Amino acid sequence: MKSTTRILTSDTSENRRLFLTGVTALAGAAAIGGVRPAGAQGVGYQTLAKPVATRDPSKVEVLEFFWFGCPHCFQFEPTINAWKDDKPDYVDFVREAPPFNPSWENHSRTFYAAEALGITDGMFEPMFDEIHVKRKGMRSAGEVSKFIAGLDLGVDAETFEKAMTSFSVETGMRRGMSLARDAQVSGVPSILINGKYLTSASLAGGNDGMIRVINQMAQLEHDAS
Repeated sequence: MKSTTRILTSDTSENRRLFLTGVTALAGAAAIGGVRPAGAQGVGYQTLAKPVATRDPSKVEVLEFFWFGCPHCFQFEPTINAWKDDKPDYVDFVREAPPFNPSWENHSRTFYAAEALGITDGMFEPMFDEIHVKRKGMRSAGEVSKFIAGLDLGVDAETFEKAMTSFSVETGMRRGMSLARDAQVSGVPSILINGKYLTSASLAGGNDGMIRVINQMAQLEHDAS
């Protein structure tokens, strides 16, 4: 099985409409992980025709696009976490959780609210486990907020639920959608290295292949800087 969750094309917001304007042709009839962005193709990755800006130009950025509800993202977690714990100092690892589909929205809000409140590290793996191990949908804001409050991270349910609709969360969601559109992401998990090279399990031949591409292209970018 190809370890990629395909982006669906339903939209109920202006953010999704703007995103889909750029990627409908990519996502419309593609098989899972089967559509690749324009640009030169390397071994296990695709080079973007137009690079995407990174957060910190002094670092080589490795950006993961993910969704909490994605089983392939959950399966990729141990692999990417092991890499993250041993990554070079010159690499900046970041994540984005753009809401490609209405059913993803509260999961996206959960991620960006946790970022805004500074509790991402404490809730990230428990959120994945709640969905994929305990088989809880975690679809409603109330359900998510009650769960977060129970993690003893210093944030109560009311505070977290309010954060889910905050300006910073709306900004994060717009940023995630814009980056995914510019990178022409067609499924998750996908990894963008330094705004230039996009890889996924289908491109790289599996999760270990993605790590190989990350290391190879990050080293290349570092050596060129």
